[in-house]
Amino acid sequence: MENPTLSLICHTILLLSLGFRYSNGQSYSLQMYHKFSHEVKEWMTSRHGLDTQTWPMEGSNEYYKTLHHHDSARHGRNLAEYSSLTFAEGNETIELQQLGFLFYTVVQVGTPNVTLLVALDTGSDLFWVPCDCQQCAPTSAASYGLEINLQTYSPSASQTSKPVTCNNTLCDLQNQCSKSSDQCPYNVTYLSENTSTAGTLVEDVLYLIPGDGSQNGTVVKAPITFGCGSVQTGTFLEAAAPNGLLGLGIEPISVPTILHKSGIVSNSFSMCFPANTSSGRFAFGDKGSSDQKETPFIINKLHPTYNIGVQEFYVGNALVKTQFQALFDTGTSFTYLADSVYKSLTSNYHLQTQDTPLTIDRSSVPFEYCYNASNRQSINQGRKITFNFNGGNNFSAIQPLVFLSDVTGKLVGYCLAVLQSSSISIIGQNFMAGYQIVFDRDELKLGWKEADCYDLEYSSSSASAPNISPLQSPLGPSSFVGSPDTSYTSSSSGSTPKQSISPDALPANPNPNSTSDATHLNSFFLHIALSFIVAIAILTIML
Repeated sequence: MENPTLSLICHTILLLSLGFRYSNGQSYSLQMYHKFSHEVKEWMTSRHGLDTQTWPMEGSNEYYKTLHHHDSARHGRNLAEYSSLTFAEGNETIELQQLGFLFYTVVQVGTPNVTLLVALDTGSDLFWVPCDCQQCAPTSAASYGLEINLQTYSPSASQTSKPVTCNNTLCDLQNQCSKSSDQCPYNVTYLSENTSTAGTLVEDVLYLIPGDGSQNGTVVKAPITFGCGSVQTGTFLEAAAPNGLLGLGIEPISVPTILHKSGIVSNSFSMCFPANTSSGRFAFGDKGSSDQKETPFIINKLHPTYNIGVQEFYVGNALVKTQFQALFDTGTSFTYLADSVYKSLTSNYHLQTQDTPLTIDRSSVPFEYCYNASNRQSINQGRKITFNFNGGNNFSAIQPLVFLSDVTGKLVGYCLAVLQSSSISIIGQNFMAGYQIVFDRDELKLGWKEADCYDLEYSSSSASAPNISPLQSPLGPSSFVGSPDTSYTSSSSGSTPKQSISPDALPANPNPNSTSDATHLNSFFLHIALSFIVAIAILTIML
């Protein structure tokens, strides 16, 4: 009895063989047809008696839906379900001076879900929140002069919380697991002096909504892994991130990586930093726009971070020819430059100023170069600082200054908000002001475009500047009843090895003048070999 699959392969080879055309004794062309094309429909009907009347019409909604389902099945949910996602309370971020000049956003985790105000940090990977505290910052609003109730998360109070065990691929401290407990510990140290967080890893749900304003009422319950931080030190006990920190780095444990590996959203995110207000925007999955400028990331395989390369920079009209790398870090308020770069930039800035130096207590203001000024209009704006990144695109600091006022609110002067570092250079939040910054982890590149943060396509908030108001009480499970939601099964506890994103070297272009033996293959065998390969490929697609 004839094998129908083998028959189909043979007929496909025949069809493709007839499609090859001989040219100049060594080149071949192949006529290709889409699997839903008229030609393929006729061939499948005449050869195999298949009813192709039910096949979708090209260009119809069903046509694209069928192709999408095929791709999703073929790639195992690697295609993103949503074009962009943001937090359940909206895509708004807020800069809070009382909490270390960092940008914060409101997130909801757990069941029933608690509402937390967390700092956004691209310079680290772990999302952690204070819980089961032994040494944590105060969470009372009065401690920070805010009208915001800072809540706390407890794994024992959440119905969806699960401990992360020591054999989990996301557990980096397996050698520190105790015999009495199989729960994975964590300990993260930050660049700030004596600043760290420690505790155990847990898994729970993070509530998200479509970031482009579509599918109103949809709530995505995304399982993520994060830290239950019982012990904090350093600046975490003073003011920075008292309610938790959301690391947005490249490592497998970061929330963007987990969301991407779950197939929920693309491996990218964006943050918009306002130039003149305290409210910005955030979106998972956003890849920016076609007219944004870009530069490639320089990825260290041992510890991947968002490093970029600087070829040279301008201070006003002065060109400084020096190359260095810098980390784009939203968790750092100001910009830090390594010694030699710092001296070149600040000396050129100082030489071009006509304002008199401002005498100031360096213990209260950390900046070295400060000047007298009675109004902002009198400050010379011609000393623009512009970096030329790898790839040739320029990035200008729109507002590199901080302004100083007396107790009455009267302007007394300004400072160049750049600090000296012994080794590492960091582009901080102040240099990102006025831009939408895109961290494209698929393409391993940084994108930027000037933006006011209120006229972005993915924005789901009001176009007017928001008021900082007290947070509402935490949403209970009933808050989402009656609204369509999507839940995802976590894959974080699987046995797949941990991966770090790193660029793969592209193969070198073949030498067009080379005379390899492949050029002299007998044309007949080349013809049959190519026919068979393409036949198998098309058969795989059709099945």
